[in-house]
Amino acid sequence: MKIVDLEPGDPRLETDLLPVLRELRPHLTPELFRDVHRNGHPQGLRFSAAYTEDGVCVGAAGWRIIDNTSSIRKLYVDDLVTAATARSTGVGHALLTYLEQRARDTGCHELNLDSGTHRTGAHRFYLRERLDIVAFHFTKELNADSPES
Repeated sequence: MKIVDLEPGDPRLETDLLPVLRELRPHLTPELFRDVHRNGHPQGLRFSAAYTEDGVCVGAAGWRIIDNTSSIRKLYVDDLVTAATARSTGVGHALLTYLEQRARDTGCHELNLDSGTHRTGAHRFYLRERLDIVAFHFTKELNADSPES
């Protein structure tokens, strides 16, 4: 398995990574993905893709390094997905290992992510990978039409 960081403008972002990412984020159109990446890259958003020996993209990770008061420096995983056809083959483990090394190399004190409460299979995987549940994540949806949302 080969893991590659994809830079802005790399056509593999849309041809290889986006189809895998859409298994987790089906709402992403190519246009919306380009917008998110264009706006997110200056904020630290990066993407890494996992490829088989045959050159097929089977995993995608969106991540960023964040400095804040609680962790000082952490690598936050926005997206982590293995293609359905490659699940339980070590892709997720390889991506997490890669991201953990990136975190260590850049002086991070933590690697963390959020996972939807309905993603119980992912939770089993994260616990096997020795990630701990350390917080609740709260969200308030904001409707653009109503300031009282």
